[in-house]
Amino acid sequence: MQNPTRQIHRLLSEKRKTLAIAESCTGGLVSHLITRNPGSSRYFLCGVVAYSNRAKELFLKMPHRLIAKKGAVSGEVALGMAVNIRKLIKADFGIAITGIAGPTGATPHKPTGTVFIALSSKKQNLCRKFIFRGSRSEVKKRAALKSLELLKGIV
Repeated sequence: MQNPTRQIHRLLSEKRKTLAIAESCTGGLVSHLITRNPGSSRYFLCGVVAYSNRAKELFLKMPHRLIAKKGAVSGEVALGMAVNIRKLIKADFGIAITGIAGPTGATPHKPTGTVFIALSSKKQNLCRKFIFRGSRSEVKKRAALKSLELLKGIV
């Protein structure tokens, strides 16, 4: 199987499309995976690690009320993050990831490993919920790779 970052690199380069990423629980891992490819500056415009709720509000223009009502780890917040990063940076595609990598932070309704991944383009917006098993680093890695897999499907 081909490396997903190389596939994204090829697709975005060939189609001359751009990407912006808003990360929370992955802490910049998706941005790291993208930028380790030489030439990624042709399509990668921005990566924001908005780890706190305040950062989501300030940098991604997420409404405080939405975060308070739905929680930072929710489909609504993930989708808002993806749409806003795409529009703020004027990228063709936006990715957002928010979740609970663990080992703390879980609730009865949101266990450790709960991750929402959202993608936004002018043509479509989508958000998926996942529950990834494993250690904190495994959850982060699985979430990062899944976001690239989902992006591949809409580029």
